Amino acid sequence: MSRENIYLDHSATTPTDPEVLGAMMRYFAHHYGNPASGHRFGREARQAIDTAREQVASLIGATPEEIIFTGGGTESDNLALLGAAYGETGKRNHIITSAIEHYAVLNTCKHLADRGFSVTFLPVDSQGTVDPDDARRAMTEKTLLVSIMHANNEIGTVEPLAEIAFEARRRGILVHTDAVQSVGKIPVRVSELGLDLLSLTGHKFYGPKGTGALYVRHGTNLAPIMFGGHQERGFRTGTENVPGIVGLGKACELAGRDLPWQMERMMALRQTLEKLISEKIAAVRINGHPFRRLPHVLSVSFRGVAGDAVVQELDRQGVAASAGAACTSGAVHISHVLAALGIPEDYGPGTVRFSLGKGNTEEQLCSAADLLAEIVGQLRGNRATATCPSR
Repeated sequence: MSRENIYLDHSATTPTDPEVLGAMMRYFAHHYGNPASGHRFGREARQAIDTAREQVASLIGATPEEIIFTGGGTESDNLALLGAAYGETGKRNHIITSAIEHYAVLNTCKHLADRGFSVTFLPVDSQGTVDPDDARRAMTEKTLLVSIMHANNEIGTVEPLAEIAFEARRRGILVHTDAVQSVGKIPVRVSELGLDLLSLTGHKFYGPKGTGALYVRHGTNLAPIMFGGHQERGFRTGTENVPGIVGLGKACELAGRDLPWQMERMMALRQTLEKLISEKIAAVRINGHPFRRLPHVLSVSFRGVAGDAVVQELDRQGVAASAGAACTSGAVHISHVLAALGIPEDYGPGTVRFSLGKGNTEEQLCSAADLLAEIVGQLRGNRATATCPSR
């Protein structure tokens, strides 16, 4: 039976919004000047960057001067962590983060640990939440930085960031968050969260890939990690990606405009999908916090099947989702996030993440849920337990 292609992997990336693409095209074809040039062509490009900086700042409640454009979320995370560490002029060398961070943070912290910094990786509970008391107890006079993600990319849990940041700021400790998954999806205001540094990227909320930004609060001591010219106050040297920056700015403008109703719509769609899956399939587990969760993310674990096999069959029949476990050398390895949650062994390997977007409809979700029930039933009937699917 032929089915419509259904994209349910918006936490991986989103399609570029037509309005964003339209804004960008002008700076590929017509306003192509170098922003560093003093003539009219350069001034046009510089003005476009200034406008985009205002748009990004407005979305997160910052000032334009606190925004540094980067090449994406990973670069922003690296600049925040390495810049804070290398900018430390005293004797503080301790960093606190969580066990469920994106690898852009985890591997940067491990890099710093290899170079003499001390790193504490905080545990999470079964819903993926960091305990603010654990963070408080980990803070010492040596602590330089706390980096806790705002919302987890796999399970959608939103962390109690403001509570953690309050204690850190009270002690003079810098606070960074990887907000790649939350910006443009839920309200994010840097002053309310108590942040010094925040990373975001455009392609998670209908902007272009290869674009990102780092919020740096006024007065935050940050060292550059790449060197060249004077662009982005010396923190991100090299000729600016003007079309990409324009696209990021436009995506921020659209997100700010549409956020209230899109949040409500995404929540309703997610609840519909969750209900359909729970009704149609036995022995399922919903991951993440039941209330403090991104409105568009649904992580589900199916007992007794391999998530890779489910995702492959969904893909074969036109539905895109992502697995929480991967098969390597004949063994199933669940993600570090699922491992940190302590998901039961008979559920963890069967984890699939569905992440919804503004192009999805209730009809699509009904179709996807029917297909999912067929696939899980077939895999269980074939006794395809948590083993690697055939390639």
